[in-house]
Formats: sequence, structure tokens, C-alpha cells
Amino acid sequence: MPLTSDIDDIRNGLRAGRYKNEASVSQGIILRLLNSLGWPIFDSSHVSPEYSAGAGRVDYALCHPPSKPVILVESKDVGNALGAERQLFEYAFHQGIPMAILTDGQEWSFFLPGEQGTYHERCVYKLDLLARTTEECSRVFERYLKHSEVACGAAIANAKADYGNVSKKRQIADALPQAWMQLVAEQDEILVELVADKVETLCGFKPEPDAVRTFLDSMLKPVVPPPSTVQVPARPPRPDVVTPRSTESSDYSGFSLNGQHYREGSAIETLFRVFEVLSQSDPQFLERYAALPKHGRKRRYLAHNKMDLYPGRSDLCEQYSQQRFGGWWIGTNYSRSTIRHAIELACEVGGLRFGQDLRLI
Repeated sequence: MPLTSDIDDIRNGLRAGRYKNEASVSQGIILRLLNSLGWPIFDSSHVSPEYSAGAGRVDYALCHPPSKPVILVESKDVGNALGAERQLFEYAFHQGIPMAILTDGQEWSFFLPGEQGTYHERCVYKLDLLARTTEECSRVFERYLKHSEVACGAAIANAKADYGNVSKKRQIADALPQAWMQLVAEQDEILVELVADKVETLCGFKPEPDAVRTFLDSMLKPVVPPPSTVQVPARPPRPDVVTPRSTESSDYSGFSLNGQHYREGSAIETLFRVFEVLSQSDPQFLERYAALPKHGRKRRYLAHNKMDLYPGRSDLCEQYSQQRFGGWWIGTNYSRSTIRHAIELACEVGGLRFGQDLRLI
């Protein structure tokens, strides 16, 4: 079966909660993908299970030439890979193995343990099978994990080249705000003049240099934004038929579903109404949604227990949660992009095409 077909089937299995434990992830996802990528999974000199690494074991060592590990693969239950990097890094680093992969079946993190930086900074690529297209997933696996690419050394070379690009971009991103703050603090004459000229263009009056410097000084003072709150009415408004205003994810306060348009007061109210409408037509919808192996990276969008909405943050659970639909708890402290993701998941659970059957307006 082609790699893309395997990826599609695995994605469907993840959505359906087919992979219940680490063993099912290992057998149903990891070995299946390795087989599609050309690895002889039944030859333990190439794919070595339960590989002894120092004082511990790693789920798989991928070897080339035979019996010489070049990649370590550690498997975890779906949603439980967080925090397992340290042990994997120690195994790979001390044995001089150039690449390590940590996966829970859905998320795949490709690391170069021998490079510099924190665990996070040595992650060359993080792939979420449900967040990326099948074609993107296939490209990443073939670039870093295809047997022929590993055998000829291209896979490790690709990873190191990508690490260099990521490292450079990270350093630039870190330096940009520092550069700006230094320019503001030093009040370079060119910067003062540029600001004065722009003010003159906007209002017709050119400020004195001292006025510009006073303004630049004010930019160095930290501004503490007021705490944000999300207010949601006890009962959602009734749906009205309207003309769609916008389909841009950055500006929506309602949705259309199969020709019916619902205007809501905010993005979070839109999420509530989507849950309400889909659960009315399918009594098992909320149960299936809550049973998804993952919602957000660390959050649950819908749960029977409100303490599951923001793991480890009881303050957020108390302040930003509402009980709806006969006992279900829903979080309210989400950005528009996060709410959009929650609605996309709702479409997957409900068998709808996001952007076609259901559109944000």
C-alpha cells in the first residue's frame, strides 16, 4: 500500500480513537509507516525492537549498516509523549546516535541530540498527522525516515541542513526585538527624524526632536494589559438567516451550515452554537468529540469534568469554563485560532467538510 494511503488510514484511526495504548501505536502506526518507508521490519538487524541503550531501553533502533543504530524511535501512548525527551536524548547522545524520534503516533518530533540548545531547540521538525495534509506528512517522513535516504546518509544531512535554517531563524527572531529596543533606547538621530517625518506626513505638523525622544522613552516602559475576560450569555441567541459577512478566520462571529446562517455575538459563542446544532442532530456527537485522543496541545475543549479543560491550572478551570448541554463543560479562554481549530475538529467528528458544509462568517 502506498505511503499516502497508510497515512490516510492512520489519520482516520487517530480520529476514531483506534489506538488505545502504546502497543497499538507501536504496531499499528510506527511499524506500518516504517514498512511503507522501505524498512525491513522483520529483520532485527535493521529494525531492532527493545534496543538496550545504557541503563535503559528504547522501543526501536533503526540500523544502517546492519546492527549499527543511526536513529532511535521512542513510542508513547497518544497524548502522553510530553516530557519523554530527556531520557531519549541521554540514550542517543551518549551512544553517538545522530537522530532520535519521539512519537505518540499523532505527533512526531525529530531531534538531533548532538546539536546545541535545549531539547526544544534541537527539534528539527514537529509533525502532527492530524494538523498537516497527507502530502506534507508523506514529504516529511520520506525526507527524514525513508530507508534509502537513511542508508545513503541523505536523511541525516537533510535534518542537519534544516536544523541550521531553523537555528538561524530562531537567532534572528530573538535578536530583532533586542535590536529595536536598543535603537529606541539609544534614540539614534536617524530614528528620531524618521518618526518626526512620519508624524508630519500624518497630521501636517512636525514635532520637535525632544517630543519624539519623550515618546521613545515611553516605549521602554512596560505596559501591563488589563486582564481579559470572555462574557458569554446564559442562553445563545436564536439563529437568524443572514448574508455571510466574512469567511476569514481572523474575523468571524457566526457560521453557516448547509445553507442555514447563524449570527452569534463572538467567536466563543460561535463554538457553543456549533456544538449545540451538531448535538441536536446527532445525540452521540458530544461523546465522540470528548473521546478524541487530542483536542488542543494541553487543553480539552469539551469534558465531563471542568478540571480537565486546563490541566494543572485549577484557577483557569474555575474562571474560564461554562457548563452546557446537560452537564458538559466547555472552556472559554481561547484565541480565535484555537476556537477555529475546535470547530474544525467538530466538523471531522460530525462528518462535515470545514469551509464547505460549515463555513465561518
